[in-house]
Amino acid sequence: GATDHQEMIPNKKNAVLVDGVVLNGPTTDGKAGEKFVEEACRLIMEEVVLKATDVNEKVCEWRPPEQLKQLLDLEMRDSGEPPHRLLELCRDVIRYSVKTNHPRFFNQLYAGLDYYSLVARFMTEALNPSVYTYEVSPVFLLVEEAVLKKMIEFIGWKEGDGIFNPGGSVSNMYAMNLARYKYCPDIKEKGLSGSPRLILFTSAECHYSMKKAASFLGIGTENVCFVETDGRGKMIPEELEKQVWQARKEKARGRDNGAAPFLVCATSGTTVLGAFDPLDEIADICERHGLWLHVDASWGGSALMSRKHRKLLHGIHRADSVAWNPHKMLMAGIQCCALLVKDKSDLLKKCYCAKASYLFQQDKFYDVSYDTGDKSIQCSRRPDAFKFWMTWKALGTSGLEERVNRALALSRYLVDEIKKREGFKLLLEPEYANICFWYIPPSLREMEEGPEFWAKLNLVAPAIKERMMKKGSLMLGYQPHRGKVNFFRQVVISPQVSREDMDFLLDEIDLLGKDM
Repeated sequence: GATDHQEMIPNKKNAVLVDGVVLNGPTTDGKAGEKFVEEACRLIMEEVVLKATDVNEKVCEWRPPEQLKQLLDLEMRDSGEPPHRLLELCRDVIRYSVKTNHPRFFNQLYAGLDYYSLVARFMTEALNPSVYTYEVSPVFLLVEEAVLKKMIEFIGWKEGDGIFNPGGSVSNMYAMNLARYKYCPDIKEKGLSGSPRLILFTSAECHYSMKKAASFLGIGTENVCFVETDGRGKMIPEELEKQVWQARKEKARGRDNGAAPFLVCATSGTTVLGAFDPLDEIADICERHGLWLHVDASWGGSALMSRKHRKLLHGIHRADSVAWNPHKMLMAGIQCCALLVKDKSDLLKKCYCAKASYLFQQDKFYDVSYDTGDKSIQCSRRPDAFKFWMTWKALGTSGLEERVNRALALSRYLVDEIKKREGFKLLLEPEYANICFWYIPPSLREMEEGPEFWAKLNLVAPAIKERMMKKGSLMLGYQPHRGKVNFFRQVVISPQVSREDMDFLLDEIDLLGKDM
């Protein structure tokens, strides 16, 4: 009743003074805060969500760093700023940020706006959970378990284990450490000093996180053997076998520098070319030599959702561990990255647990097997599985499958268009959604393909990229790669992308580059 209400209003009489601070009632003005949240939400809705699919909007409002610093008013001052000023800042932040949701943002291996995952992110941002124990995060722990179980099914395992990590690079690092722990469990306690020199094998086209993981874990980048790939970017199994034998021979001879092979990392969907390593043959070699097989399917894993395209990952069920990022092709929002492990003996937990007694008490009043936080090297961990779960609930498996099929069908369309058009040249027939091509401006079309031609062509993509960014019409990545001069890499992901956007991409590149 009314009296209850009066008690809630802080009363000056019972104010308590401690260390010069008056302690009565909350100090933040709830009403003003709520109003700010409401207005900011409206701004996000109008400026981000409603404009996401509008091709007439710019993809980016390019400003050089020094100028952007001036525009943004980055200085933090002694006194706070009023809400209307903060909303102006919010507006500027949105204006000068890259619109990754835009249908013509093709720059990375993620793109587009998934509305369901966005709502899930709004919810988790508002709830601010941390997923280590069931007592602090009951819903999100159960969601993570359900999503991991379903992903494991798609890999083709009967059972398994897993954890969501902040990035595919971290998943690869976990896998490397797990494989090492399986090979010599003593390292966890004794450290590296008494352990043999270990080496691992990965494709020459693998993600750079393999090198980073080896250096971070103390394995050393010199102990990463890069196995040659064929013309399409796939690891050559015979080359792998040769390198493993070579290493084993040196170790058997008792050479001082002889090293023990313990791991092979295959890639399903390489970063640049979108190549898929032949997993079955690689798994045979791993079985013969007793090596852990990790598959980095951060990019390509989502093809498992499609009955038509899952053959790209044929043999993945034979892997010991798999990294798969639903935030890429399946658009779950950055970050959403799972490491899945075939082992059911709690290897993840054994490898990583530190048994912090203030978090993982064993005498709790509920089933402590739900406290999965000790499988992670993190303490605070975000509920990344939730946004993927929400999308999966909304679209169903068939909707996710359709998304993959559509992206790959659009890629096919673009490839066919590139073949028809003068001045466009494919590097190779793609297997997946990475389409790598050169644009050859009219001034170079009559030239023969010698050193001078390639030197000039190398300058074309960066120059077009600059014009594209300054105009803000689209964003597309370029790179040189293993002896090939700068070329464009188009990646198709978002279901908001249409055939017209594919045509626009080629027209726009031609428009920006034909006078070069």
